[in-house]
Amino acid sequence: MRGVTATAGCLLLACGAAIVAGLVPAAAQPKPVELTYSIFFPPTHRNTVLAIEWAKEIEKRTEGKVKITIFPSGTLTAADKCYDGVEKGISDIGMSVLGYTRGRFPLSEVIDLPLGYRSGAQATALVNAFYDRFQPQEFATVHMLYLHAHGPGLLHSKKPVATLEDLRGLKIRCTGLAAKVVTALGATPVAMPMGETYDALSRGVVDGSMAPSESLQGWKWGEVVTSTTVAYGAAYSTAFFVAMNKARWETLPADVQQVFTAVSREWIPKTGAAWDEMDEAGRQFAAARGNQIITLSPEEDARWAAAVEPVFAAYVQAMADKNLPGAEALAFCRQFLQQ
Repeated sequence: MRGVTATAGCLLLACGAAIVAGLVPAAAQPKPVELTYSIFFPPTHRNTVLAIEWAKEIEKRTEGKVKITIFPSGTLTAADKCYDGVEKGISDIGMSVLGYTRGRFPLSEVIDLPLGYRSGAQATALVNAFYDRFQPQEFATVHMLYLHAHGPGLLHSKKPVATLEDLRGLKIRCTGLAAKVVTALGATPVAMPMGETYDALSRGVVDGSMAPSESLQGWKWGEVVTSTTVAYGAAYSTAFFVAMNKARWETLPADVQQVFTAVSREWIPKTGAAWDEMDEAGRQFAAARGNQIITLSPEEDARWAAAVEPVFAAYVQAMADKNLPGAEALAFCRQFLQQ
């Protein structure tokens, strides 16, 4: 009997050594939770790189309990279908633009108003402060991980634009609420996703586009425009979401949820700073090609700011019609930016 016991003991020791050596899988080690992440930016774009780093940090801090696979370039869900994809579980996680599904997130459109943004860090801090303060019910069908927003939305055009009069008759590509900004400035808005804009500018389908300076390099617009107009008085931003399927979130253990929350909070300032770095890289990319940067005089900038003022009143009225606190949200945003 002792021989049998000794033999069994040796077998157990041998099995344990094999598990440690990785020769035999340990039954006690569960498979990692595998999650998919849909993003419309191309693989080399800074926002995709940041998303990959975010995913790896979560894998690291959960000690391999979670594995996240990134699907860039809209290969899993297109940019305008990303939120629906998260909601329906086509992807577990998704990043895209709120404005691509215009009207779906009415209260949050306050972030896209021409509030006179000066930086991506400022805009990103604001959108998260807004979310924390108002907890909009329009996001109730997903678990919001964090939000971010790009730097000043400016005009990039095929010919110089230095006054409001120069904008008249121009076709300007835009998305979401920026269409109202373009209209208020006297140009003709053309709704179009980012991925189609380079070709449209190249072929003259549009005369210019509204976007942060990041687009000059990140989407190579600097190759097909010749001028950027810096008009801070009418500078808008665009809010982006990073959200998880709600049912999927609720299946995660509490310790894993805590990691997601902690890492996402850290990525808010990282992403805001990255937007500003991308803007600077875009400016340098365009300047190296000889593109012109026109900074409006204080007087002309004030004209642009006055021209977009009706956009604010329209937002407040639209929210009042929906029984949403639009006036309060706008006041909150303006006060936040002043501080």
